[in-house]
Amino acid sequence: MKVLRAIYAVFRFILTIIIVGLLAIVLTQRISDNKMAIAGIRIFTVATESMKPEYVVGDALLIKTVEPGELKEGDDITYLGEKESFADKIVTHRIKKITKNKDGSYKIITRGIANDKDDPAINETQVYGKVMYKIQSISFINGIIGNLYGMYFVIVVPMAIMIFFEFINYKKDKNEDQEQGSFENVTQKEQKKLDKKKEKRRAKRNKRREKRKNKKQE
Repeated sequence: MKVLRAIYAVFRFILTIIIVGLLAIVLTQRISDNKMAIAGIRIFTVATESMKPEYVVGDALLIKTVEPGELKEGDDITYLGEKESFADKIVTHRIKKITKNKDGSYKIITRGIANDKDDPAINETQVYGKVMYKIQSISFINGIIGNLYGMYFVIVVPMAIMIFFEFINYKKDKNEDQEQGSFENVTQKEQKKLDKKKEKRRAKRNKRREKRKNKKQE
């Protein structure tokens, strides 16, 4: 049981750190409408099949802000569309061509792997960042929580385990408190007994002294 508690404690600590970090990133994006990132990092979830088989629906992608000059053909980037059917949509596609204009700005042509034509051209101000890697754990969870059995094993079972260990810890703490209280009660009883004995001995001494005093007066 001690080994299980130790494993559970480590698991809970790591899970808490990961969840807090991911929530911080996601909440920052939501609150700022994707205008802000934490340490230049954002997280987006794939919503279409345009990048299949590289990324499928539900995949969670970690996007890192990079300088436009660091981008190159073949990089997968996430950007905010502004034209045609891409307007106001967050898109993750692959760079097919990137050129630097005379004014220092960049013209970027992208296309989804599964698509047969290029996206409308974009510039560097539309780019959120470059795809660094797919977050396998979140992608896995996203892929199975839509399934009843998947949700059961990914959410219900772990939650049941956590509740079980929390209950065990609660019972243990309660028992320790009861034992401590019992010990304190026993100690108080013992102290009362000692006090009574001391009082009896004191009373006996006082009687003997009183007798000796009376004898001397006679």
